[in-house]
Amino acid sequence: MAWAVLPAVVALSGLPLMAQGAGQAQIRFTYENPKLQPPKYVVTVGEDGTGHFRSEGGGPASNDPQNMPGDPQDRPIHISKALREAMFAAARKNKFFAMPCDDGGKNIAFQGSKTLQYEGPEGQGSCTYNWSKSSQIEKLTDQFEAIALTLDEGSKLQREYEHGRLSLDTELELLEQMVHDGRAIEVENIAPILQALAGDEAVLQRVQRRARALLAAANSD
Repeated sequence: MAWAVLPAVVALSGLPLMAQGAGQAQIRFTYENPKLQPPKYVVTVGEDGTGHFRSEGGGPASNDPQNMPGDPQDRPIHISKALREAMFAAARKNKFFAMPCDDGGKNIAFQGSKTLQYEGPEGQGSCTYNWSKSSQIEKLTDQFEAIALTLDEGSKLQREYEHGRLSLDTELELLEQMVHDGRAIEVENIAPILQALAGDEAVLQRVQRRARALLAAANSD
């Protein structure tokens, strides 16, 4: 149980959990790791498909232009029906997260502090963990991290489009691979930057083709 973390979660998200969609069930995932970019983010998913993403800027300093600290984000998102149904089914099977879920022990390396939080008409709960032996909790973790990674890639593409277009082809190739591997999902949430790249004849043709392919895959999903 980890209700002690709730003030920090609310401070980053800016709203109590239910205030973003009064009466509907919501799941919130919070991730913190000062060694990564972004160092902290929150993904909120409503059962109606609405959602929100907020991340802190910064992160470890880097001399690699491909790995510069990202910009903070604070934006609405949408979650596909199949994914959100799976997420809420997992929450209900796991007591709305009102249970201990950290099974890391002393021999598990730090992978980031994670909090799953549920609130809805049926109940509420929260748990914080580094690693869980529950396959359902770990799958939820992978899903939320993949959503966040997609949104972070979208932010990088926007920044590169504005300030460093020579990096776009490499970044899109990386995103294609992450989508193929399932490490980046819900790509429709970054459709605006992909549409801009797909329709801009001033960028490389490879960039346009990659952006179109990603949009096509997102639409088919």
